Amino acid sequence: MDFGAGPARAHAPGLSQTRMVQIEQDILAKNNAYAAANRACFDAAGILALNVVSSPGSGKTTLLVATIELLKTQVPVAVIEGDQQTSNDAERIRATGVPALQINTGKGCHLDAHMVGHAVETLRPADGAVLFVENVGNLVCPAAFDLGEAHRVVVLSVTEGEDKPLKYPDMFASANLMLLSKVDLLPHVDFDAKACVANARKVNPRIKVIEVSAKTGAGMAAWIAWLQAARTLAFPSGEVAAATR
Repeated sequence: MDFGAGPARAHAPGLSQTRMVQIEQDILAKNNAYAAANRACFDAAGILALNVVSSPGSGKTTLLVATIELLKTQVPVAVIEGDQQTSNDAERIRATGVPALQINTGKGCHLDAHMVGHAVETLRPADGAVLFVENVGNLVCPAAFDLGEAHRVVVLSVTEGEDKPLKYPDMFASANLMLLSKVDLLPHVDFDAKACVANARKVNPRIKVIEVSAKTGAGMAAWIAWLQAARTLAFPSGEVAAATR
């Protein structure tokens, strides 16, 4: 059973709402403990971990491939891929020359911190790396599950509705950055980018926004600069240098 953010809203035969809330709290508390352990490991190794979330079809993997091509000559990069089935996305990432590990969740609709911890043990990202965790395509369940990441990055494409932040507020409220993707399609779709950004800031006034296109390269320099700044802020130059030795 998967649980979203906030009080339990599901119904199960024989379980009261009070019991449902208790179960949810127990699951999230256990997940948060694993997330804290992941975060401590990342911090010790100077690894900048990013939880990349979106609905299906937003272009997360295509954007990651383009990002990796620009970033891999500057810092070590590794990727954990989350999908219900197939290893297609991990294979696309490995084709760039960086290590990637696929997690298949089966009927599960999100990654959790325990899964990510085991994946990191197998993947063994280099000290000082940028680690991208591409979550299962879903704007609901992943919002409640901390993976130990330094930042949550939500990808929203211009082929979706500009009201998505209002429909799925928990995800946008918990994100540090929104990447508005596929902006090369703006002349061809009925999408109000300004309204979308305004909606995101209604639920999260502190969210940063970068408009990007993996196809044309628009905004990619700003996205790479954001990543480098996040890495520097998390690990001042001396700490990163020590971690990468």
